[in-house]
Amino acid sequence: MAKTLPPLYALRAFEAAARTGSATGAAEELNLTQSAISKHIKTLEAHFGRKLFHRHGPRLEVTPQGQIFADGLKYGFKHIEDACAVFQSERNVLRLKAPSTLTMRWLLDAVSRFRAIEPSFDVQISSVWMDIDTVDFFTEPHDCAILLGSGQFGEGTRSAKLFDEWLIPICAPALYRDLGKDLGRYALIHPSPDRRDWRRWLRRSGRAEQVDISQGQVFDTLEQGNAAATAGHGLSIGDLVLTSGAVSDGQLVMPFPEAVQTYDGYFMVWPESCKKLRYLEKFLDFLQEDVPDRPTSGLTFLV
Repeated sequence: MAKTLPPLYALRAFEAAARTGSATGAAEELNLTQSAISKHIKTLEAHFGRKLFHRHGPRLEVTPQGQIFADGLKYGFKHIEDACAVFQSERNVLRLKAPSTLTMRWLLDAVSRFRAIEPSFDVQISSVWMDIDTVDFFTEPHDCAILLGSGQFGEGTRSAKLFDEWLIPICAPALYRDLGKDLGRYALIHPSPDRRDWRRWLRRSGRAEQVDISQGQVFDTLEQGNAAATAGHGLSIGDLVLTSGAVSDGQLVMPFPEAVQTYDGYFMVWPESCKKLRYLEKFLDFLQEDVPDRPTSGLTFLV
């Protein structure tokens, strides 16, 4: 097999030149001279007996077959880079991407509990704000992710549900004592710029005519909405499971009993080619058992 392969450095030079569109761009990326890149390309063309580029002065236009070849090399080099990264990093570390609200309201404590009973490997959380929860395992340095969605997270991924999303209004106890059950008296807090959570809850609960959804303070995350509600700035909309701790502690109350199912949920997501599947499955089993119980007392669940 090795005898049939051209030199690796020539393949690398060709892929970079095809991606950047010039020998100069490839040379800068690979820290080589432009003449070295040109020589490597000629080596490949001689090896395969066909042209890889049409040359227009300094600009290189990759041939159609050359583009297919370059695309395959791009993925091949990415696999090599991933293998090197895994080899260099600690093999017993699971790199997890997760939404910021989920991290603050549950995941940090859950990981601490997991470390106490499973010291053989660690979980490193990358907590980020995502308007729409996504992960690209090809370009992002994560072994797995917890995302909010329908369970379909792209080709080449697998997922397992942790819990369903239910929306319910939340506010500070003092504000509820002042305003009671009159929804129209509350200042709304929107935990997303598109106000989608309030829109869904109001429509499904039959209260859409009671408030003007265009009014109120707008934030980027559920966590910001929770914090503003806790500070008494108005009535926010929260996830029933993720706010259960603050409700139990008396920081928040749920003035209106309707909990609305969105038909989304929080899922553990991982690539089909996950290199740390044994660790992931152990952590997933723990999380599915650790999910907080969904409050039910006095609530009406609208599906």
